[in-house]
Amino acid sequence: MILFFALSVKTVMAQNTATTSSPYSRYGLGQLNDDQNPQTSAMGGIGTAINRISGYNTANSLNPASYGFINLTTIDIGMYINSVKLSQDGVGSQSNLNARLSHIAFAIPVTSRSALSFGLKPYSELGYNYQQSKSNFGTGLPSDTNQVNYIYNGDGGLSKAYLGYGFGLGKHIYFGGNVSYIFGNLQEYASTEIPNLYGVLNSRVERSNQVGGLNYDVGTQIAFDFSESEHLTFGYSASLSTNLNTKNKYIVSQYQKNFSTSNESVAADTVVNQQSDNSKIKLPLINHFGVTYQKDGAYLIGADYTTGKWSNLTIAGVNQSLQNSQTFNVGGQVTPNSLSLNNYLARVDYRLGFKYEKTYININSTDIKAKAVTFGLGLPLSSNSGSFYKINFSAEIGTRGTLQNSLIKENYYNFHLGFLLNDKWFRKYRFD
Repeated sequence: MILFFALSVKTVMAQNTATTSSPYSRYGLGQLNDDQNPQTSAMGGIGTAINRISGYNTANSLNPASYGFINLTTIDIGMYINSVKLSQDGVGSQSNLNARLSHIAFAIPVTSRSALSFGLKPYSELGYNYQQSKSNFGTGLPSDTNQVNYIYNGDGGLSKAYLGYGFGLGKHIYFGGNVSYIFGNLQEYASTEIPNLYGVLNSRVERSNQVGGLNYDVGTQIAFDFSESEHLTFGYSASLSTNLNTKNKYIVSQYQKNFSTSNESVAADTVVNQQSDNSKIKLPLINHFGVTYQKDGAYLIGADYTTGKWSNLTIAGVNQSLQNSQTFNVGGQVTPNSLSLNNYLARVDYRLGFKYEKTYININSTDIKAKAVTFGLGLPLSSNSGSFYKINFSAEIGTRGTLQNSLIKENYYNFHLGFLLNDKWFRKYRFD
C-alpha cells in the first residue's frame, strides 16, 4: 500500500477550504473543533465550569451561562497553527502544516448579571488526500502489470456563527443559551485509475454536501463562594440534537487521463447524477459536565467530561455508522502574584492540562483515540482607564490513531494565539 498525504497551508476560516491534513477527517462531518479559546485549551480544554479567569472576562461559548459573569465589554480574537506528522507501518511518514483564524468572539454586558455574546468559530474541518495501489486489476495478487490506484481526497469544513445570552438568577445560579448557524461545504472524491492499460476509462465518485442550519446550546453554572476570592463552580451545557439543511450531491463519472502529464479529459460519461435540495443532517446530542475551584489572582483547577451521541448522526437519511464519543479534560493555572508591581513574571498566568478522547471513529474493530498534554501562558499588558488587555498563548502536544491493524498514527502540535480585551464601553462621563 502506498499513501500520499497532501500538504495544505491555509489561513481562512473553515468553509470551502480545508485547514486540516488528517485522514480521519474522512469520517462523519470531518475533524471536529473544540469550542475553546487559548485560555481554556491551555488548561486541557476545561471550559464547562469556566467564567472569569484571573479576574478577566471570557466569552466562553462552550457554556453560555458564563455570560452572566461578564461585566465589561469583551473582545477575543485568535489564530491557530497545526503541525502534524502522519505515520504508517511499512509506508513511512509525512509532515503537514496548517494555519487559520481560530475564533472571533464578542460579549457585551446588558445588566450587572447578564450579557450578550456573539462570534464566529470553526465547527469541523475536512482535509485529506491519499492513494492506495494494488496489483493485478486490484486483486492484490503478485504482478507487475495492471496496477489499480484508488485515490481518495476531501476538502471543506463547517463554520459556526453564534448569538447567545446568559444571566444570573438568585445568588448562585446562572443560565444561558446560544443560537448558532452552522454552514459550509463538504466535498469528497473517490477515484479508481488503471495507469498501465491504454484507453481505459477511469471512474470517480463525488459526494458533496452544502450545509446550512440552526443548532442550539443551553447551559447552567452553579457557583458557591467560600470567600470574596474563593469559588467552587459546577457547570453543565449541551449542544442539542437538531436537523441541518443540506444540498446533497452524488455523481459517478468516467474520464480518461494522460498519466505522463497527469492531465485529465472532460468526463466522458456521467453514470449517476443524483442531487437533492432538501436533505437533512441530524446532529447528535452532546453533553458537557465540569467543575472548577478558583482563588482569584492565585490559582484555578478543574475537570470536564463530555459525551457525544454520534451513533445517531445521519446524513441524507443514512446513518454514518459512528460510535459515541467520550472526552476527559483536566487542568489548571497558577498566577504567582497578580498584584505585583515590580515583577512582571509574577503576574503571568502559567497553565497546564491533559486531555483524553475516544473519538467517534472505529476502524478495523479499533477505536481511534487521542490524547494530549497542553500548556500555555496568559500575558497581561499595560492597562489604562478601565481597559485591560491580555495575550493568551497555548500549545498542545498529542497523538491520534494507532499503528496497529494497518492504521495511521498522527503526532500533532497545535498552537493558539489570542488577544483579549476587557473594556468599559458606553460610559457616561461627568464634567464639573
